[in-house]
Amino acid sequence: MKIRFWPTVLILIVVAVTVRLGFWQRDRAHQKEALNAQITAFENASSQRVSTAPMPLKSIEFHRVEARGEFMPERVVYLDNRSYNDQPGFYVVMPLKLEGGGYVLVNRGWLPRNLADRTGIEKYETPKGIVDVQGIARANASQAFELGYGGSAAHQQIRQNLDVAAYAQETGIAFQPFVIQQTNDTGDKLVRDWPAPTMGVERNYGYMLQWWGMAFAAIGFGLYAAHHA
Repeated sequence: MKIRFWPTVLILIVVAVTVRLGFWQRDRAHQKEALNAQITAFENASSQRVSTAPMPLKSIEFHRVEARGEFMPERVVYLDNRSYNDQPGFYVVMPLKLEGGGYVLVNRGWLPRNLADRTGIEKYETPKGIVDVQGIARANASQAFELGYGGSAAHQQIRQNLDVAAYAQETGIAFQPFVIQQTNDTGDKLVRDWPAPTMGVERNYGYMLQWWGMAFAAIGFGLYAAHHA
């Protein structure tokens, strides 16, 4: 049986690459499983109070937090293309001026779209005066796909996404580097049935099996080709 050099090298490269990619997907799945366990532990721990002192995102993300302050409705941002039960709508993101100083952005909840007017905002309530907000610290107020850097023009209320640091620079307000995903009810008619963080562990395991399946297929093809050479 004559083994041809270059076809053999090509098959070995394919096997090496696909096996390595399979292990990479497996490692990603393990990392996500560890993060998911961490998130569960954070959500069951006692709440941390948000105050004037800067709280680094790395140390606070996914933790339960609570804040006390006054909403700033003049700075509200509506995140477009957020659906709930297959109904289109917005996330209502609003700064909270903290009691004692400092600011933090709050994703107050979901609001259905006015079907008669795409840019129309349905009525909802904003508590006046000091309010207590409870929720989960998140890196952003949810991220949706967008082309380019759309929806970021100054003073534009309806946007696709909202970056905390960019919005702080735009408004000149020193926000905490995270967004509170509000969980408590403040009588505002907003929906706060938040989706669980998407870890995608099953998808990673699926990709792992696909890559390893390709590796076995390449080996099988190589053995078949060698046998019939």
